[in-house]
Amino acid sequence: MGRLKTFLKAGLVALALPTPLLAGASDLAEQFARCAGRLSAQMEFQWLTNDAAADRTEAERAAMISLLQAVTPPDAARELLHKRIEAKLAQSRLLTRATFNRDADDADWARGRAEMELGACRALILS
Repeated sequence: MGRLKTFLKAGLVALALPTPLLAGASDLAEQFARCAGRLSAQMEFQWLTNDAAADRTEAERAAMISLLQAVTPPDAARELLHKRIEAKLAQSRLLTRATFNRDADDADWARGRAEMELGACRALILS
């Protein structure tokens, strides 16, 4: 039932998009792939740091993966997996930079950037 609900939400998101974006479904799939990667990195980082928010992030990641699966054309799965892995690595670097950086200003920038990227992804998920 939860999966059907997610697919219905993905359909509603697609219908709410302007026509030019709807025509470029690969752009939407790329965005979902990047967000799935970023949420994966966030979730793993939260696991390592015993952050209680890991469960929430895990649920958001599952929703994003469902959205990604709903819009992924069969011939683009490999390319989208590559984008997902790239985004996961990028988010992981930001989180590491924010946490273990001796330069406080740079750490603050990395933390803000990581939060901004995740905020954009979370905005895609209808709750």
